[in-house]
Amino acid sequence: MTKTQKFDLIVIGGGPGGYVAAIRAAQLGMKAAVIEKEHLGGICLNWGCIPTKALLRAAELRHNLDHLQDYGIEITGEVKINLPKVVERSRGVAARLSGGVAHLLKKNKVTVIDGTAKLAGKSGADHLVSVTGKTAQTVSAPHVIIATGARARQIPGMESDGAQILTYREAMVPKTMPKSLIVVGSGAIGIEFASFYRDMGVEVTVVEALDRILNAEDSEISAMAHKAFEKRGMKILTSAKLQSLKKTAHEVTATIEQGGKSQTLTAERVIMAIGIVGNSENLGLEATKVKLDRGHIVTDGYGATGEPGLYAIGDITGAPWLAHKASHEGIICVEKIAGQKDVHAIGDNTVPGCTYCRPQVASVGLTEDAARAKGLDIKVGRFPFLANGKAIALGDDEGLIKTIFDAKTGELLGAHMIGPEVTEMIQGYAIARTLETTEQELMQTIFPHPTLSEAMHESVLDAYDRAIHF
Repeated sequence: MTKTQKFDLIVIGGGPGGYVAAIRAAQLGMKAAVIEKEHLGGICLNWGCIPTKALLRAAELRHNLDHLQDYGIEITGEVKINLPKVVERSRGVAARLSGGVAHLLKKNKVTVIDGTAKLAGKSGADHLVSVTGKTAQTVSAPHVIIATGARARQIPGMESDGAQILTYREAMVPKTMPKSLIVVGSGAIGIEFASFYRDMGVEVTVVEALDRILNAEDSEISAMAHKAFEKRGMKILTSAKLQSLKKTAHEVTATIEQGGKSQTLTAERVIMAIGIVGNSENLGLEATKVKLDRGHIVTDGYGATGEPGLYAIGDITGAPWLAHKASHEGIICVEKIAGQKDVHAIGDNTVPGCTYCRPQVASVGLTEDAARAKGLDIKVGRFPFLANGKAIALGDDEGLIKTIFDAKTGELLGAHMIGPEVTEMIQGYAIARTLETTEQELMQTIFPHPTLSEAMHESVLDAYDRAIHF
């Protein structure tokens, strides 16, 4: 009989939550293992946030080449897109980083087990985990973290076929560029793909069931994004419900209900970006006290479930479905297991969100509508990039920085951005919220000139009627 290999901590899933949790456990002296059935780095690194940014970079360069004359630069001859090379580079970026994760785990002496994991009961205080793959085995540990992530949600009767009806995974590796595309769903995933394909010259229509796109964002920012996308030639339908998809040999016809009327749209391909479903099946959870809520594992603020010794982090636990949130949850969970002092659960509205479309969108904290709904007395500051010297010099001056403060305490309640490189700048406000900074500290901070970040300072000043440059 093969002896069961024993660990202090087993992590099921090697994505941005799982591998980070395992490394932190190793740093704290635990013997840790990661069980991963496909790719280290998970969906984010291999089929999500990282490779999509490589694609979006190519699309941005294509857009810039089309506007070089605005900067006094002229190139004679046709600019061509080598689509296989675009995709190849994106996949290469993912492969490089996946290899980097493997190196980090090895460096920290984390055992990596290839295969599919399933909870298999207990042996004393230890949880047993069976692994099927190239080699079947059972491993055990007193602590098991479930970090199995999520997958694209499918609509019965309108499932992806990998050719004409696509999920994010197929949309990331196109063999040919379609002339027309329908994107169903206008969250971060849908809008990023809509932005990429539009900059590659595709006719794009976005269909959104809610009354506005990017519904998680501040309504003012959402409206600006809508206007910017339409200016780029996108067609956007809101309050529009997809009723059916019908395929022919070379196109897909979507029937859409909007305003009580039915209409049809036809395109070569459709991308379904209507949310995700937690990978909670076939884990052996039925024999535990773990509770599920619409497919997501219920946890406390530290990753603990209803079953002692079982924890969950990342997308499997629900929104927000973000890699950086998963990583942070992994660290919190492990430090709590290790008995570290001063471990803090993720606070409400402290996770920044970024959408890497053009223009970029980023936010942290309460929206203006949410702050007012709480009955808070607020001050709102705005500063447009059209008044920012660096943005004008870059030739990218469309956008806005919006800040929301508690009028009584000066607390920064939220910050919302649309425009150039805002996904890089939002962290400044995220740090401010973590430090419980008030408007006074932000006003007294010296921002370098000329930078895009000066707009952040001016937005704070504007909330208190002190803006200088607008």
